[in-house]
Amino acid sequence: MHILDTEGLTKRFPTVTALDGLTVTAGPGVTGLVGANGAGKSTLIKILLGLLPPTAGGAHVLGLDVATQGADIRRLVGYMPEHECLPPDVSATELVVHLARMSGLPRTAARERAADVLRHVGLAEERYRAVGGYSTGMKQRVKLAQALVHDPKLILLDEPTNGLDPRGRDEMLALIRRIGTEFGISVLVTSHLLGELERVCDHVIVIDAGRLLRSSAIGEFTQATRSVTVEVDEGTQALADRLTELGHGVAPHGRMLLVEVSGPETLDAIRDATADLGLCLIRLERGRHRIEDVFKEAAGV
Repeated sequence: MHILDTEGLTKRFPTVTALDGLTVTAGPGVTGLVGANGAGKSTLIKILLGLLPPTAGGAHVLGLDVATQGADIRRLVGYMPEHECLPPDVSATELVVHLARMSGLPRTAARERAADVLRHVGLAEERYRAVGGYSTGMKQRVKLAQALVHDPKLILLDEPTNGLDPRGRDEMLALIRRIGTEFGISVLVTSHLLGELERVCDHVIVIDAGRLLRSSAIGEFTQATRSVTVEVDEGTQALADRLTELGHGVAPHGRMLLVEVSGPETLDAIRDATADLGLCLIRLERGRHRIEDVFKEAAGV
């Protein structure tokens, strides 16, 4: 069963069209929803939760109609909002237990589940402190914990790495991947940072100005290209000249070279030319497509 599917989904506001005839599906696993700020990601999540009615078209989440079964969807789905929304004067435990009770868990079960999810997100020792004293990273973990506490089938994470430093982003991405692989909970995660989604997702949906640009398995985005990146310590121009003389396509790429691969003979030529010129080979890496290439193609770059 699809975790979500939309058909001609459109949402117009007085001054902007946030979603424009969006038709897309996503299966179980970790799905990334990528687009620039203002692309329609948050609007789509609010519609999927049954919190915002579409102007036209329709959508289903876990087989449930967002227009008529919003309450049922919210019982099965966890949501981590993008914006700051935590009350500063309560502890993480109090907050997560309260939201677990609102989801229908009995008091004892709510406390047990809250302790479990706060431990999973790395807040076991800090769970009794007031949230107002937490760092940005800790607050993000509390928001993730409350999304998980009622054991949902799907969680929607809206820009979960916003405001985090590089280490905090790495830790959050590791948690997201763990949720999808070890917990068996499907994830829809939005981000405008393309590299993040490449690291954790099984499937990526790319939207721009409310329209679908592409929806594919991550392997189709990052498939190997017909070029290799070559880096040497010195003599980059000499190597480029030698390979060009041998009939290979070469283009400068900063301190490195991009060499078109026509077959195994290209790699042999790079090896032999490097040795003949007495150069130290630092890197020889097969190129891969990236999600950002979809936006370049759409812009005609």
